[in-house]
Amino acid sequence: MSFNTGAALLDAIVLAVVGREKQGTYGYRITQDVRAVLDISESTLYPVLRRLQKDGCLTVHDEPFNGRNRRYYQITPTGRAQLAGYRAEWDAYTAKIDRLFEGETQ
Repeated sequence: MSFNTGAALLDAIVLAVVGREKQGTYGYRITQDVRAVLDISESTLYPVLRRLQKDGCLTVHDEPFNGRNRRYYQITPTGRAQLAGYRAEWDAYTAKIDRLFEGETQ
């Protein structure tokens, strides 16, 4: 069985992955880290990265690597605040689901 991954959850996952690295991380590595836990295509992830950049949650810069440019993403203070909000919502949501699975009604 597979659960659908909505846009907000995908944003939260990407912010969590990028936020782990203080100096930022590059696009391909982000896709590999996300794909380690979700079956998702690169063509789905790159628009998420662009949207998070547009929303001020990520900054982007290019660095040369083996004769090519590698695009690096770094979380911003706005992105950290957004991630904290997602984390709080996730904790509340999963607590409710856990209680339901355990047979509790409240």
